[in-house]
Amino acid sequence: MIIAFDIDDTLILPPEATGLDRDTPNYDLLNVYWFFKRLGHTIIVWSGGGKDYAQMWGEKLGLQADEYRMKEKDLNIDVAFDDCIIELAKVNIRVKRWNNSVSRTPPHLREV
Repeated sequence: MIIAFDIDDTLILPPEATGLDRDTPNYDLLNVYWFFKRLGHTIIVWSGGGKDYAQMWGEKLGLQADEYRMKEKDLNIDVAFDDCIIELAKVNIRVKRWNNSVSRTPPHLREV
């Protein structure tokens, strides 16, 4: 199978979600990632922020993904994990979003 994992609010949790001063690995979902990787499935790490962003985080997390890319619809992908409701793969799994009531919009861009 081909399985894709998003970065933000999926493989990493932003400071707004954790209350910490930095992005934090989402260890629960990283365990899912490594489960599929160890079974020999093809793993894609992607992001709406682009290939370079996905690759930067993949390397920081030591993921050794088979491919890094921009997040976009691809029905060759069997399963996609994301924190948003998406229809980008054959099967789309929405993961728990930590502290969903907290805005992810940077303070300088929020409406008053």
